[in-house]
Amino acid sequence: MIRAVGARLSHVANGQIKTDPAAPMTERLAALQAGLAAVIAAHRPTRAAAEEIFVNKNPQSTLKLAQARGAVLAACGAAGLAVNEHAARLVKKAVTGTGAAEKMQIAAMVKVLLPGVTIAGSDAADALAVAIADAHLAPRA
Repeated sequence: MIRAVGARLSHVANGQIKTDPAAPMTERLAALQAGLAAVIAAHRPTRAAAEEIFVNKNPQSTLKLAQARGAVLAACGAAGLAVNEHAARLVKKAVTGTGAAEKMQIAAMVKVLLPGVTIAGSDAADALAVAIADAHLAPRA
């Protein structure tokens, strides 16, 4: 989570909501939604951003990603948050300057843009990249 004040970004929080891979999908999705609801309640953001869905080569992976994304969008909707959606290539371009950046490049640039921040893993770096891109791309209210 980041806060944008004018052109300046400041880090608020980042992390990962982990679920038990052995648990049934319904429990994992409920845990994801509840975990995000707790984060929203704790930090009270004014909006959210998400990467647009993309199709993987593996249809099962795509389906699981879509289900998780649905839980995330439901948590945002229940909190009354508008969600800005951005294409992965646009996020990569906004953060690194190229739409073909690799995960390591994105993580490295997030560290440059948010100096001194400890990032909780590659998924957290990706989420921060989406937040950074949103701060630059979304229209101001």
